[in-house]
Amino acid sequence: MSKSTNLSGQPVLCQLLSYIPKELVVQCVAEHKSDHYYKTLTTYKQLIFLLYGVITKCHSLNNLCKNLLFLEDKLMYLGIDRLPAKSTLSDANINRNSDVFADLYGSLYEHYKDKLDPAHCGFIEDEVDMSKVALFDSSTISLFVDIFKGSGRNPITGNKKGGLKIHTKMPLTGFVPDLIHITEAACNDKSFLGQLNLVPGTINIFDKGYVNYTVWDEWTKKGIFYATRLNNNASFKIESGTVNEITQYANGGIISDQLIIFDCGLKARLITYKDYVSGKVLRFVSNMFDYKSDTIVLLYKYRWNIEVLFKRLKQNFELSYFYSDSTEGIKTQIWVVLIAHLLFSVIHRQIKEAEMFVTLVSMAAANMGSYSSLVKILTTKTLNMQQRDLKIVQRELFGPKEGGLFLNIENST
Repeated sequence: MSKSTNLSGQPVLCQLLSYIPKELVVQCVAEHKSDHYYKTLTTYKQLIFLLYGVITKCHSLNNLCKNLLFLEDKLMYLGIDRLPAKSTLSDANINRNSDVFADLYGSLYEHYKDKLDPAHCGFIEDEVDMSKVALFDSSTISLFVDIFKGSGRNPITGNKKGGLKIHTKMPLTGFVPDLIHITEAACNDKSFLGQLNLVPGTINIFDKGYVNYTVWDEWTKKGIFYATRLNNNASFKIESGTVNEITQYANGGIISDQLIIFDCGLKARLITYKDYVSGKVLRFVSNMFDYKSDTIVLLYKYRWNIEVLFKRLKQNFELSYFYSDSTEGIKTQIWVVLIAHLLFSVIHRQIKEAEMFVTLVSMAAANMGSYSSLVKILTTKTLNMQQRDLKIVQRELFGPKEGGLFLNIENST
């Protein structure tokens, strides 16, 4: 009689939570005093329940509380001997400040920072220190309530959904942001620039939404580099530069590389480029005067890596439905989603990306109560005959002559 070698001593939910050092939670709770006036539902318990909800994509608070019943006594591993009432969890979402979860995310990022180092890209490493390249962008999450002001014009009916905007900054190819700022959707992207504390020598890649000539000028004086797309309505004059012959860029490539001066007096480098695939002509502006023009174009192409982050968050975790219609409750759920994404990113690196990220999350979500080792199953390449043997132990103990459900299992259809 064989024994399974894939079993773990705790359910998958507990395996995931084991990646959150308890001392970090205690530290954040003590700093924010987030457990004051809460007798039963502590910050850690709220984190556990919401983490389960966003991973399994429970569509409502009632759905979340009822799904927890299927875990039965498995939450005892986490010191939870009583499931929360819907009203209790709702009150915690409304009243507990979301900053404690924001700080927990920051602490977890610092804890796993070395394990989340960006992967190396061999194309331009000879010219650029890839560890100093940062990407930042924002993504909007629509809400069915107007707690946060939505973006865009008001419709004819006068009713407009609310919305949140997640501003993120992350290392190149890291897929885990090291800085996050949550605002209402109507907030201009340029406001995020004021939240940045950039170090001289870093290279920052962003899109056209972050146009602020004053900030760009300050960065240039401090030795902070940037590269972005030029707005169509930008006003400037060309001071010098080179324009290539049409034969050099007919099928794609650098059209021109020029030094320009904006009306505000800011000097910048303008690179006009024709895409090899689409044939579109794109204009890039940067203060990286000593770098090759092709390097700047390629760095901007890497900016799309941050779109992978937003896709991961919205496709793998619950951000379509919120468990609270309060300001703090909505922010808390977003921070819990970001914490979940960070944990799965650590596991993804641990298994050396043996499976796709979406496969990793979906397997965990479908087996939160299973005692099988998530990491071991993910790293198993091919199942052997012993692992594929699903014979019921009780059937071998009592024998097929005892009758019952498995009497004619070989003849079942």
